[in-house]
Amino acid sequence: MAEKNNFVMICIAILGLVTVSFGLADILVSAGGDVTGLSILEIPGDMFRGGWGGLIVLFAGLFYLSGCKNVAEVHNASKVAIGSVLIWIMAGTDIFAMITESIPGGEDGPWFNSLSGFLGTYAPPYAPAIFLLPFSLVVVYYILKQERAR
Repeated sequence: MAEKNNFVMICIAILGLVTVSFGLADILVSAGGDVTGLSILEIPGDMFRGGWGGLIVLFAGLFYLSGCKNVAEVHNASKVAIGSVLIWIMAGTDIFAMITESIPGGEDGPWFNSLSGFLGTYAPPYAPAIFLLPFSLVVVYYILKQERAR
């Protein structure tokens, strides 16, 4: 059981470090004021999504790092769960923005987007919180599984 807890602690710590680095990248890019995009990752440069969103992602990573020591203890598990909820909030707003951008056509085009334009909106690049979303779901699944085992 101790080996399993060590593995979970290491996984949550790695997730926390990646989350902190994404949060810092969001904040630094928004301070520069320009959108930075890699192949499948796009860091927005606006103050709302980049600045405030980066701050939320940064604090999610700090919650992960502060709760990774002993996830079996309820206070640390709640810190990890709060970090996951913060990721869900940011990823949810990013997914909602993606959906709302895909429906209308462009300024010159028709009222509604074409099928190829609609599907093209969902192609990469994605915001950092969307990459963190599946891992945050796995962390909460582990916490719930651990609670049911008690």
